[in-house]
Amino acid sequence: MYWLWPWIWTASFLSQFREGDDIVTTPLIGEDLDDAAELHSEAFAQPWSGDELGSLLFQPGSFGFVARRVGAPHLPPAGFVLARLVEGEAEILTIAVSKTARRRGVGRLLMDTVLAHLYAERASALFLEVDEVNEAALALYRRLRFEEVGSRPAYYKHEDGRRTSALTLKRRLD
Repeated sequence: MYWLWPWIWTASFLSQFREGDDIVTTPLIGEDLDDAAELHSEAFAQPWSGDELGSLLFQPGSFGFVARRVGAPHLPPAGFVLARLVEGEAEILTIAVSKTARRRGVGRLLMDTVLAHLYAERASALFLEVDEVNEAALALYRRLRFEEVGSRPAYYKHEDGRRTSALTLKRRLD
């Protein structure tokens, strides 16, 4: 049963998508990196390039997933996540959802996929950092039972020049 509940949770969650708008996740591969970099540039003031994402993806312990519309492999992805697992502890390196797919469950689907992967790997904890002003992401992470364990003052720099803190969140998996 240890591995079953994340899949049941994801399956029930996916049922809310409208017909013709189903989203599935597949492993993030090299061919996805330029699209992922484009998504990253939509989400962050200091985006990572495809080469930077690739250098992280191909490190030992790193993995990622991309969210795509069913039957539309030629279209850009709706979102992606890049993570790393080392000695039982994992971290989300980055996650981004396209502007057109936000608030439609894509971030949740990506996180559910990461959690299912980590349960299968028997990881003990998952960490991530999130901008303190990112209300949608904070709400998602709270629903996923993440707890605040620290912060980095003035970590994120926004396009208007203001700086906000990064909140470090943790979810126990064991």
